Amino acid sequence: MTKVIASGKTVEDAVNQGLAELGVSRDKVEIQVLEQPSKGFLGLIGVKAAKVEVKLLSVPEPVPQPIKPAAQVPQVEATLEGVAAKNPYEEAAAFLKEVAAGMGLDVEVHIKKQRDGHIFNIAGEDLGMIIGRRGQTLDALQYLTNIVANRYSESFVRIVLDAENFRQRRRKTLEDLAERLAGQAIRTGKEVVLEPMPPLERKVIHAKLQNHSQIKTYSKGEEPNRRVVITTK
Repeated sequence: MTKVIASGKTVEDAVNQGLAELGVSRDKVEIQVLEQPSKGFLGLIGVKAAKVEVKLLSVPEPVPQPIKPAAQVPQVEATLEGVAAKNPYEEAAAFLKEVAAGMGLDVEVHIKKQRDGHIFNIAGEDLGMIIGRRGQTLDALQYLTNIVANRYSESFVRIVLDAENFRQRRRKTLEDLAERLAGQAIRTGKEVVLEPMPPLERKVIHAKLQNHSQIKTYSKGEEPNRRVVITTK
């Protein structure tokens, strides 16, 4: 209902009646007086009520607003455990420094990239504690360092740990040992069984003697007690 015709003793009464029927306030309507009230003869006979038309004002339709495209949400790089992705080599180096600090050592870690992995060279004083007997501590730290690095990498990474060029010096020691024991096997005609070694050290022995004309090598036993055997062909 947009308009009504209302009546009352006065124009004001008629308007109020119309407003009540439409249920709106006065500022929402347009009012047209159709008939003025009259009192009639001697104010008693032929009394005519006021009549008005109360019409709702037209409400302009809202102008459609252009729809704004949704705000672009910046893409966040995938993370590990809700933390921004970290460099596996930096995390591994930080781990090494923390372990060294726990041993009372202040060290630096120099990272060198190679074709088949990365070499971490540890520099500092009193590194014998980090190297350990025949490199056993260094090997253990290398194992843990690789675990830490691979926690922060989507693809497998390989780190070789070194300190004071221990790996190179140890390799030279093992190669000299291989040649000496090969000579012993030739002289005695008996096979020589070496003490248990980690895989990388056994590999050095095998590689040194693989092209020997009189000697062959193989490994026997189970880790961590696997040994190299040097024997004549």
